[in-house]
Amino acid sequence: MRILIIEDEFSLADVLAAAFQKENYLADTAYDGESGCLQALTGIYDAIVLDVMLPKMNGYEVLKKLRKENMDTPVLMLTAKSELDDKIKGLDSGADDYLTKPFETRELMARIRAITRRKGIVENDSLTFGDLELNLKQCTISNTANSQSVQLGKKEFQLMELFLRNQNQIITREQIAEKIWGFESDAEYNNVEVYISFTRRKLNFIGATARIKAVRGVGYLLELPSGGGKK
Repeated sequence: MRILIIEDEFSLADVLAAAFQKENYLADTAYDGESGCLQALTGIYDAIVLDVMLPKMNGYEVLKKLRKENMDTPVLMLTAKSELDDKIKGLDSGADDYLTKPFETRELMARIRAITRRKGIVENDSLTFGDLELNLKQCTISNTANSQSVQLGKKEFQLMELFLRNQNQIITREQIAEKIWGFESDAEYNNVEVYISFTRRKLNFIGATARIKAVRGVGYLLELPSGGGKK
């Protein structure tokens, strides 16, 4: 999953980003409400951690803008304020949950898992498709039929997670580039092709029947020879 952290305390934002990355999430940061809102509106994020007290646009304004634009991305609001009225204001503005500073990182992670589950994103220890099993904690891909497994690099892991969360769906090159490298990344489409090639080699190495199929002029599709799969 890709998480956006909108937090003007640089040190806290960096700590949160590192904590998410340790859990194998992708994490981007924005340090003011205006730039954070623009990033959120790209639609590439699975959840947003949003501080209330922000320069340029406060968290309530950001959230109202997102909901006005019909963005249904789950949002967890962070604030130093613990008053009931502030919590109610955040929830009424469209927040999915509310967490008061200071907080434990474990609680933040649990709350992120909770709000993404409500949107249908289920966090398990692994994702499966046919004879493939992706271990989300160890970053390995295995063939359940022959017990072969291989370690994935960071981008390979992110690519396989994207495919396994979108089984039998065509994912465009643009979607892959934005989801894995970020909206403002200077990564070119040949980066996508390079990592598709690396990942295909890993699938071949473990003897997987699932294949990453190129859909000419569009993107890629993870499929089984029969065209079916299971989650």
